[in-house]
Amino acid sequence: MIPEGSHQVRRFAVRRWWLGVASVLGMALLFGAALLVYDYARIRIDHSELKRLRTENHLRLAELRQLTERLEGLRQELIVLAQNDAKVRVMAKLTRPKADALTGLGGPLEEDPAEEFSEVQRRIDEIMRAIDLHRASQEEVHGLLSDERSLLGSKPRGWPTRGLVTSGFGMRRSPFSGRPVMHEGIDIAARTGTPIYATAGGIVSRAETVAGYGKIVIIDHGYGFQTYYAHNSKIHVKVGQRVKRGEKIAAVGNTGRSTGPHVHYEVRRNKVPLNPKKYI
Repeated sequence: MIPEGSHQVRRFAVRRWWLGVASVLGMALLFGAALLVYDYARIRIDHSELKRLRTENHLRLAELRQLTERLEGLRQELIVLAQNDAKVRVMAKLTRPKADALTGLGGPLEEDPAEEFSEVQRRIDEIMRAIDLHRASQEEVHGLLSDERSLLGSKPRGWPTRGLVTSGFGMRRSPFSGRPVMHEGIDIAARTGTPIYATAGGIVSRAETVAGYGKIVIIDHGYGFQTYYAHNSKIHVKVGQRVKRGEKIAAVGNTGRSTGPHVHYEVRRNKVPLNPKKYI
């Protein structure tokens, strides 16, 4: 090396191993710098990801709280439904439903997301149990109402024909022997051929001529109810035929033991004669 303005030459000798050490140190510094840059970049990325996750977590918590509020509103509606269901069961004379899980607990959710999720899941399970309970109760009430409707349709109602009641239900003096006898129906006098109608829906169990009754139609209505229509001049139905309330089944006549054209009308339940006037 020759400094500027000087004619003196300076010489420096560098041993080869120093060059090796310098090269290794330089590479180490470069590698360390690269590691620092990589760590810094990774920290920046992790920080951005953490920020994004925190924002997403807050959004999820807000949605979770909204869901909880909706569940609370649904729970309140189920409580009203339970009260109405209990009233219906009382009116239907049914036993009280099983106690449900709607205990009326409430309040804000916890700050721990795991606890919040568990609380929401618990409330959902509670509502699902209540829904299952009330569904079963409604099915029971519906079944009862269906039975009641079917029973109502099976009960005789109305007059079998238009005419004048000439003999009521109960003990009376026989028009043939003069002795007191039990009259198991009512007699409705009308002109021969006057239509006779079924007083309830059912299945014709007998449509034939029977001693004493003459031409008779017997209809089985279910639930033990039967109606008898006797002394007919004509029969318009057959055994096994299903008839509806108000359907024409026969015509007034004077067959069998009869003193004049009329229909002998009986109402029986479990084969026991009942007063037909209670079903007119």
